[in-house]
Amino acid sequence: MKKAFLKIGKAALVLLAALVFGGAAAFAMEWIALGDAQAALDWCRGALAPFCLTATFYGGAALFLALLTGRLWIGTLGVSAVAVGLALVSYFKFAINGSPLELEDFGMIGQLNQVMGVAGNLTIPGFAWAAMGMLALVTLFFLLLGKKLTLGSGRTRFLLLSLELALILGLTIGPGASALGQAFSVNTADRIMSTVSYRDYGLTLGLWRDACLLSNREPDGYDAAYMDGVVKRLDEILKPTQPTASAQDTPNVIFILSESFYDMTRLPGLSLSADPAENFHRLSEEGISGRFYTSYLGYGTGYIEQSIFSGLTGKDLAPGTNICFRDDEDYSLLDSIVTPFQKAGYETEMLHAYNNSLYNRMVTYPRLGFNRLLFSAQMQALDLNIQGSPYAGGYYLSDHVFTQALLSRLDAANADGKKAFLFGISMENHQPFDPEKFGYECQISVTSEQLDQRNLAITRVMLEGLTRADEALGELADALRERDEPTVVVFFGDHRPNLFMTDGGTVYSHLGLCDGNDCSNWDINQVADLYSTDYLIWANNAALLKEPAGTRQDTGLTSLGPAVLNAADMPKTRYWAMQERLSKALLVNTDLYCVTAEGTPYWNVTDAQLTDEDRELMELRDAIVYDTYYGNRYVTNRMNQTVGA
Repeated sequence: MKKAFLKIGKAALVLLAALVFGGAAAFAMEWIALGDAQAALDWCRGALAPFCLTATFYGGAALFLALLTGRLWIGTLGVSAVAVGLALVSYFKFAINGSPLELEDFGMIGQLNQVMGVAGNLTIPGFAWAAMGMLALVTLFFLLLGKKLTLGSGRTRFLLLSLELALILGLTIGPGASALGQAFSVNTADRIMSTVSYRDYGLTLGLWRDACLLSNREPDGYDAAYMDGVVKRLDEILKPTQPTASAQDTPNVIFILSESFYDMTRLPGLSLSADPAENFHRLSEEGISGRFYTSYLGYGTGYIEQSIFSGLTGKDLAPGTNICFRDDEDYSLLDSIVTPFQKAGYETEMLHAYNNSLYNRMVTYPRLGFNRLLFSAQMQALDLNIQGSPYAGGYYLSDHVFTQALLSRLDAANADGKKAFLFGISMENHQPFDPEKFGYECQISVTSEQLDQRNLAITRVMLEGLTRADEALGELADALRERDEPTVVVFFGDHRPNLFMTDGGTVYSHLGLCDGNDCSNWDINQVADLYSTDYLIWANNAALLKEPAGTRQDTGLTSLGPAVLNAADMPKTRYWAMQERLSKALLVNTDLYCVTAEGTPYWNVTDAQLTDEDRELMELRDAIVYDTYYGNRYVTNRMNQTVGA
């Protein structure tokens, strides 16, 4: 009997030690994430239920490894490495672009070296070393306790291991996961932006929610007849589209994603000696321009590209899905905005001023409808008039060389009797924004009472990058004026740079545009402002424009694609006709925010001012997305036909 009590007592001690370690791991992760031990402690006390669940997860994981090895310290060492690794990756990601680690980021794990290279030099901060030291001390203490924290015989450990494995499978990824989350005050039903989820639940539970609890829900009554009704109702709302011009009447299209471009003159508190967007403003008077509402701040270029070409955002897909790393088949199920150009005989090419290492472009872009992909090396092999080094600001092609490559490919296609659809991704204005990036040169001077000299040096790098992007735009427009071939240029910034200052704040927080770097603490107008850039549609023949010159008209992720099709008089499939109609209601709709066509931002579409028909269309669209990517594809082919077909 005494031996039995001793065994039970020892098992209880091991269990208690594992839970204590779990609490230490949960605290250490918050310490690394928040950069302050007191702030981490305040979070643990303020979010006690999520903290306890996180502690249970890490304590349970350490116990599992202990049952495998017979030593608790081995379990705590292994789990510490995982916890610290996740926390550091999230910390560095936040340092780069102001957002924590998300489940979709694991799709980029194979490209981590390239991502780190693009981001610049990253060093582990002192407080992270302190948090790691705390976990090391806990592990050392368990090691010194020796046999007091060892577990029983192989048979006993096997039985306990089997029991814990069953609990893990049932309560974390199985049918009990939702009940477990609700028991610890975790919202298991609603989509939540990562920054908000992290604030409320911490990194671990935020990742767990996306991985195991949320899903894209099947429409009620989903079957072939239901989807047939969806298509019929769409046709009633959309009506057959008008015939478009023939292929020979359509213009060339040069579609440019200018890295981190936005109108810097909108920032308050800066005195500039000249206009860094002089050409953009001049061409805006000749074309159509406005705000471009995007889904990321500081990063996410590849995700934004996919949203524009496919009409999908992360909100449309299962939580945690990386929009660039889905099944290959997914990228060709529904026509992209490139597909009609390809079908019309256009030369469809993508040009990227860096290499092919990021965002899975070598796989996805051919499936989106591009006949040819050219990266930095392929562009330099063209017959360009390159004077000196083709690079600027690091290892990206300069925007000047990039513009020369666009014009070269345009002329080559036209010389072959073809129209061209060129999608170009410039990179000279990409981070990192180190003061020495452009050799400490800046064509435009800037002063500010809110920024000291060190922060002004960083700001000048962004200013110079934006100025060079604008000069390249002017160079392109001037060259197209000399060409007879009708050409439409669609130019936009993918996201604003998350320009960090020396104290860890951003240029936006220093200038009073937001409170801190965490968008979960911003109001809706601050989110809409900082999650927007600028765009332009311009043509070398004003008759090609669909609106009067100088028109101001905001757009966004779900609106720019239809605008490109309209600019070239391309026929629209049922899917893109639906997207165009919805763009009259919503410019962007993400897990963080949405913006109506009137430019009014809301936290979600439930609160947005939309008509009954708008909301019905959104439900129909949800059914189409589910059927295409998660269902039986009853109507996918019909969505690639014209309305009424």
